[in-house]
Amino acid sequence: RTMRKIALLLIVGLGVVHFATVIRCEADAEEVVEEEEEGGDDNDEEDKDDVTEVKDENGVLVLNDDNFDMFMEGKDTVLVEFYAPWCGHCKQFASEYEKIALTLKENDPPIPVAKVDATKSSSLGSRFEVSGYPTFKIMKKGEPVEYDGARNEQDIVARVMEVAQPDWKPPPEATLVLTKDNFDEVVNSADIILVEFYAPWCGHCKQLAPEYEKAAKALSQRSPPISLAKVDATQENDIANRFGVSGYPTLKIFRKGKAFDYNGPREKIGIVDYMSEQAGPPSKQVQTVKQVQELIKDGDDAVIVGVFSSEQDMTYDLYLEACNILREDFKFLHTFSSDVAKLLKASPSQVVMVHPEKFRSKYETDSYTLTIKDSTEVSEVQDFFKKHILPLVGHRKQSNDAKRYTKRPLVVVYYGVDFSFDYRKATQFWRSKVLEVAKDFPEYTFAIADEEDYSDELKSLGLSDSGEEVNVGILGDGGKKFAMEPDEFDSEVLRDFIMAFKKGKLKPIVKSQPVPKNNQGPVTVVVGKTFDDIVMDTKKDVLIEFYAPWCGHCKKLEPDYTALGKKYKSEKNLVIAKMDATANDVPHDSYKTEGFPTIYFAPSNSKQSPIKFEGGDRTIEGFSKFLEQHATKFLSLSK
Repeated sequence: RTMRKIALLLIVGLGVVHFATVIRCEADAEEVVEEEEEGGDDNDEEDKDDVTEVKDENGVLVLNDDNFDMFMEGKDTVLVEFYAPWCGHCKQFASEYEKIALTLKENDPPIPVAKVDATKSSSLGSRFEVSGYPTFKIMKKGEPVEYDGARNEQDIVARVMEVAQPDWKPPPEATLVLTKDNFDEVVNSADIILVEFYAPWCGHCKQLAPEYEKAAKALSQRSPPISLAKVDATQENDIANRFGVSGYPTLKIFRKGKAFDYNGPREKIGIVDYMSEQAGPPSKQVQTVKQVQELIKDGDDAVIVGVFSSEQDMTYDLYLEACNILREDFKFLHTFSSDVAKLLKASPSQVVMVHPEKFRSKYETDSYTLTIKDSTEVSEVQDFFKKHILPLVGHRKQSNDAKRYTKRPLVVVYYGVDFSFDYRKATQFWRSKVLEVAKDFPEYTFAIADEEDYSDELKSLGLSDSGEEVNVGILGDGGKKFAMEPDEFDSEVLRDFIMAFKKGKLKPIVKSQPVPKNNQGPVTVVVGKTFDDIVMDTKKDVLIEFYAPWCGHCKKLEPDYTALGKKYKSEKNLVIAKMDATANDVPHDSYKTEGFPTIYFAPSNSKQSPIKFEGGDRTIEGFSKFLEQHATKFLSLSK
C-alpha cells in the first residue's frame, strides 16, 4: 500500500509539472504572438515612415506624392526635377544635377534640391502638368516657377539663386487678359494679336497655358512686338458667341478687329514662328522675270501675282486685304516691275493666276486675269482666287488635300503618280485619259492621286487588291464613297462610271460591322449600315456617342452612358446610341469625329445640323440637362 501511495503521488506530481509546463509553453507562445503583433505595428509604422521619409541620394532629396507637401512647408525656395527612370536625358543629367545640389547646399541659407519620379508619383506629375522629362520647377513658397533655360549647372544655379532672393517676385504675365471692358479697344487697335478663348476646367487649355505664356513672353520682346491675349469664354459669353466659339481652346488672329482662324502649332516655338510669319505681309514681292518663270515651270500650285504701279496704289491695299483673309490657303505674290507685268501680259491693278506647265491642257485656259477697281469688293477678289485655283485635273496630295480638294463630288483616279523627269510621261498618259472625261463634267472636281499616298483610302473603297494599275473612286456628299469596279482603265470606262453616278445607279461603299441581331439594350448599337435608319430617323431625336474601343475616356464614360440609356429607355421619341467609329464609316460629314468620345444630338427636325455635346459634365445629370434643353419631342421624364 505504501508503495502504491508513493507511485500515485509521483504520477500526480508529474501531471502537475507537465500541466505547468504546458501552461508555460502556451504563455510563451502568447508572448511570442504579442511580440510579433507589436513587431507588426512597428513594421507598419516603419512602412509609413518609409513613404514619408525624405531620403537623400548623393545630396538630392527624394520626394513623392506622400511627402512632397509636408516637405515644402516653411521652405522658401526648392529646386525640383520631375524625371522618369527610363528617360535617357534624365540619366545623362543625373551627375550634373548632383553637382547643382552640392553647390546650392553651400549657399547661405542652403537651398534644397529634390527629385520626383513622375512615373510613380503620378498625382504630382498631373498637378504640375509635367508632360516631358526632365522637367524642372523652382518652388517659391510652395508655388511653382517654370524653368525653361539651358540645362546646365551654371544657368540653373543662377536662376535658382535669383528666385531665392528675398525681394524676388514673379514677373507679370505676358499674356493679356481680355474682358468685355477692354476686348474691343485692344483688338481693334492691334495690327495683329492672337487671342485664346479658354475654359478654366478644360484640360487642353491647361496643357496649352505654359506654352502660350512662353510664346507671349518671346513675342513681346520682338520688334515690333506681337501681343498674345486670352479670354475666359465661360465668363465672357457674349464675346465668345460673337466669334462662334464652340470648343476650347479656340485661337483666333485679329487684324484691326477682323478675326481669322489660327491654324498653327500649339507649343512655344511653333506659335512664335507662326505668328512672326503672320505678322509679315500676306504677299511677297517678286522683282525679276526669272522668279515667276521658275514657279510656272516647276510649281505645284497656281501662281498668283498682283501687278501694281507702286505701294501707294489704292488697289494694292485692297489686294493685300483679300490676301490676308486667305493667306493660309494660298501663296500670294505682287510686283511693281514692268518686265514682270509684260511677261504676264498684265497692266497695273490687275491680278493674274497662271497654272504650272505640267497642269495645262487644250481643254482649259492657261491663265486668268482680274482687273481691280476702286469699287471692287474684297469678296470679289477672293472669289476669283477660289474659282480658278484648280486646273481641270489637278494633283491631289496629303499636303494640299484639306485646302484644295474639299468640294464634293470629287472624282479621284489613283495610280503611280510621279512628275519627276523619268516618270512624267507615264503620269501624263493616264492624266490625259482623265482630262478627256473631266471636260464634259464641269460640275464635278477631278484629281489624280498617288496610290501609295492614299493606300488607306483605297482600302476603304475596297480597291487596294483590285489588281488594276489604275483605280477610281468618287467621294460624294455627306461622306458617301463610290468605287469603280476593277477594269482595264480608259476614258470610256471612266465616262460610264461617272454617268452611272450622275444617274444615281451606284451604291455607296460603307465600312460596317455586322448588324447586331439583338439590339434591345439600354444603349442602341449603331453600325455603318444602320446609321441612316437609326440616327437619321426624322421621327426621333437621337443622342449618339462615337467611341474607340481603346479610348480610356470612353471606358470611363460607359457606366454613366449606360445608366442614361436605362433612364430614357421608355421614351419612344428618343434614342440613346453609340457607334465604334474605328470600325464603321460615318456616312455624313456633319458628324465629324476628331477625338473620342465625340457626342452629338441629332434633332428629329434637323438631322444635317447635329448639336455637339461640349463641356465637361459627362454625368447622367449633365446629359439629361442637355437632352431636355434640345429635345424636339416630348420627354415624359423632363416633367
